[in-house]
Amino acid sequence: MNENQNVKVIVTDLDGTLLNAAHAISDYTKTIFQELYKQGYTIVVATGRHHKDAMQITDHLEIPVYLVTSNGARIHTPDKALYYAFDIQSEAIQSILSLDIDATITTVLFKEEYWLTNKQNEKLNSFQKELHYPPQIVDFKQVSDLSGIKLLFVDEDHHKLVQLDQQIRDQQPSSFETCFSLPICLELMDKSIDKSYAIAKILEKENSTFQQTVCFGDGFNDEKMLSQAYKGLIMNNAQQTLKDKLPHLEIIGNHHEDAVASYLETNLLNLVEKL
Repeated sequence: MNENQNVKVIVTDLDGTLLNAAHAISDYTKTIFQELYKQGYTIVVATGRHHKDAMQITDHLEIPVYLVTSNGARIHTPDKALYYAFDIQSEAIQSILSLDIDATITTVLFKEEYWLTNKQNEKLNSFQKELHYPPQIVDFKQVSDLSGIKLLFVDEDHHKLVQLDQQIRDQQPSSFETCFSLPICLELMDKSIDKSYAIAKILEKENSTFQQTVCFGDGFNDEKMLSQAYKGLIMNNAQQTLKDKLPHLEIIGNHHEDAVASYLETNLLNLVEKL
């Protein structure tokens, strides 16, 4: 019996995983996911992106999908209804922003309708092909309401972000969870929030378990869902430290080669045809 016969739910990250080098869903990937949906698979997209941004991308699949965004702080159902939401309180965000953060680091606070940032960052802006989730450049010291979905720190110098990560862990060990979604992106969430936590809520709603999921990811914000899945698959372009931390998991091709769709076509769709 093929092991993948147990799979009922497909979970995938976006950047560095489902999306190609142009931060888009290819026609091939779209075709494969549409066929998987026709075959009855439940599709979950789990990303660090904000839901307004992510929805514009997943709409290109032209199928209903569950959407986990901001690393688990939001869940939207296949009909785009808000199913779960969590915000970090203003005082908690203030405690982080009051740290001695290198002024060259781009700081981003995700709000519901827009994001606040201390500076223009072209690298960060390039992730949005269409500006459906607009930025507002602010002086965070002058913002009275700092409540938000998550904090993001961006810098081309990974070492600076590693130092900031350690600084946060040293001063706020019990309140926040940090992870690198990309080497240039350090994300900060409430300790209770994670993609895997949100996915578990969806699986419960669908009367499924992690033992019926196949998960794809490339960043440390994917670690828990990858390790809990029946079949966790790491992208070849993933950070080496993630591969080293989950050495028992299979590594597939690169995101710019449509490796997720290729794996699913070979291991799920071809299995259906054989049956």
